[in-house]
Amino acid sequence: MGARSVLRRYSDAWFSAAARRKAGATEVRYPRRRRALMPIRWYHGTFTLTGRTLRLPTARGCPPLLVRLDRPVPYLPGTVRSVKLLFADGRLCIDVTAELPVTSYPAGHAPDPQRVAGVDLGIIHPFAVAGPGGQALLVSGRAIRAEHRLHLADTKRRQRATADRAPSRGQHGSRRWRKTRRRARLVEGRQRRRVRQALHEAAKTVIDWAVQQRIGTLTVGDPRGVLNQPAGRKHNLRLRQWQIGRTLQILHDKATLAGIRVHLVDERGTSSTCPQCKKRIPKPAGRTMSCRHCQFAGHRDLAAAFTIATRTPGGAPTTPAHMPGGVVTHRRAGRHLPRVATARRDPRRRPPRTATAGSLGQRRPAPSRGVARPQFGARIHDATGPTR
Repeated sequence: MGARSVLRRYSDAWFSAAARRKAGATEVRYPRRRRALMPIRWYHGTFTLTGRTLRLPTARGCPPLLVRLDRPVPYLPGTVRSVKLLFADGRLCIDVTAELPVTSYPAGHAPDPQRVAGVDLGIIHPFAVAGPGGQALLVSGRAIRAEHRLHLADTKRRQRATADRAPSRGQHGSRRWRKTRRRARLVEGRQRRRVRQALHEAAKTVIDWAVQQRIGTLTVGDPRGVLNQPAGRKHNLRLRQWQIGRTLQILHDKATLAGIRVHLVDERGTSSTCPQCKKRIPKPAGRTMSCRHCQFAGHRDLAAAFTIATRTPGGAPTTPAHMPGGVVTHRRAGRHLPRVATARRDPRRRPPRTATAGSLGQRRPAPSRGVARPQFGARIHDATGPTR
């Protein structure tokens, strides 16, 4: 049953490599390498999902494969269209594809296609949304960036510690080496799942805010053009960790389920254009943009989002020409990450050292007046033992 999905996957990879080589990418190779495990997909009507038990057919004359899921599927069994069995990061996973209807709203509460909001994507702020009437939303992604940095530091430390265990060229690795690599794959997979969950939370925050504002059109600036520009080793690493394509796909999927249209436009020059007088200004180094022509001052990402909203195709009404003083909503993405609190400073950093050495012990309230203090007749413990 799953042979069709394997052949389709192989065919897509082959023709994609052929098209890229024809376009001039000579470094691309055809998929000729043997793989021990291949993802297999079963389509609707070939599998049975009952609670947390998934029944998958195998070869003719062989008993079916029963997979016990770790948690129940959050979709109705009738909406599941396909399941895919894959091995990723040292774990056996099930990828479920379901058909979900578009959300229905009461009369007068549905998103209005004529209400447009601009969305600016970034690293520090994954989503900066500017809506009509000056309403704005800022989603902070500093916890996601800290997760990337901590994972990179842990990976370097782990590689230095296990460098001596690596086998020589042409030799098989030891049992300890295989266990070390398996542990590394588990840690890397856990970090990827954490970041992906944080991106889902950030996109859900944007869609929920847009539904509250009855925004029916999201004009998103597409920054994928910066990926082709070399900007140094460190900045290129930040761009790769940004995951622009995944962020756009997550936002588009959630907007489609909410009944909101998404338009991708060119975002070039939006961070260096004043949203009030439309004149070019130097791009600020910080988060505050100031215009010397009209004395405008505001958040750089929100100013870019207001400029992106004016590029909506189709002639839909956009934000006003000037920047009204609306309400700016701040949200944080990645609250589920380890040791992330509501403080602005990353709580995973060590607290600064104080001049006092040692621990001060548990703080106790000062005794009130009129309460007798313990006298010298009380029991005292010292190095020689208890005395009276």
